[in-house]
Amino acid sequence: MKNVLITGASGFIGSHLCEKFIQEGFEVYGIDNLITGDINNLDKLKDSPSFHFKEDDITMDLDLKLNFDLILHFAGPASPDDFLRLSLETLKSNSLGTLKTLELAQCTGARYVFASTSEIYGDPLIHPQDESYWGNVNPIGRRSVYNEAKRFSEALSIAFHQKYNLDVRIPRIFNTYGPNMKVDDGRVIPNFIVQALKDESLTVYGNGSQTRSLCYINDLVEGIFKISSIDNIDGQVINLGNPEEHSIMDLARIIIKKTGSNSDIIHKSLPQDDPRRRCPDITRARNVLGWQPITMLDSGLEETIKFFRNKINE
Repeated sequence: MKNVLITGASGFIGSHLCEKFIQEGFEVYGIDNLITGDINNLDKLKDSPSFHFKEDDITMDLDLKLNFDLILHFAGPASPDDFLRLSLETLKSNSLGTLKTLELAQCTGARYVFASTSEIYGDPLIHPQDESYWGNVNPIGRRSVYNEAKRFSEALSIAFHQKYNLDVRIPRIFNTYGPNMKVDDGRVIPNFIVQALKDESLTVYGNGSQTRSLCYINDLVEGIFKISSIDNIDGQVINLGNPEEHSIMDLARIIIKKTGSNSDIIHKSLPQDDPRRRCPDITRARNVLGWQPITMLDSGLEETIKFFRNKINE
């Protein structure tokens, strides 16, 4: 049995990671201060003897008297609505929070996995984006509190790897969707599904020609588990996402059809620094991890729509 610490445990990705690591035989310790997480996401685990949850703030001193074999730092606001509303909290979780969890990993000899993001590429000028691309990021734009915080955390994590030989791995996570997302998440899939289920107009920013590549949560979690468990890949940065692109307008039409909605589509002005295209090059993930997404958009949306339908009707 191995001990794993997962920060942001009640969040969208964190809650699925808790389930996955318990299924794989780990003793899981989850931390979350619940400012954006939902404790109900952990309902499936409340009776598990292998799951331990603590409501705590990882930017403060961590009073943890355990040795961990693995630390996954996934805490912090992740949707634009949240990180714009909680700008300072976003910066703290990806600076102080990263520093404190790295120091904990160093003290306990744990392997460390930092949840980075495709946002570090900004509004990219090359397509698809591979890990060698430095990005096109506005350092003081509206999204900078998230983009630059993640870029800083990558640099900090690699510094610990280089100075202390800490086993660090960094997945750069592209757009992901699925159950356990918040109703008011603010990202395109939950926005469209909730609007469609309520027969409200679907809001498309700009003309809708911008594209997103969408990875289903089960595929992403499998990739993160592989990054966490495969030996001799310390210091690696690896894109995780689905390289299949869909335009925002196409997604709106697909979701209206799949929900049987009477919604129409309205357009609003494009927000500052909103990326026109995002598409991962996952060559490294295929070669290093033997990983690629397997869930088709159709089946992933079916499960996600089912989740939100139940959530809205609660």
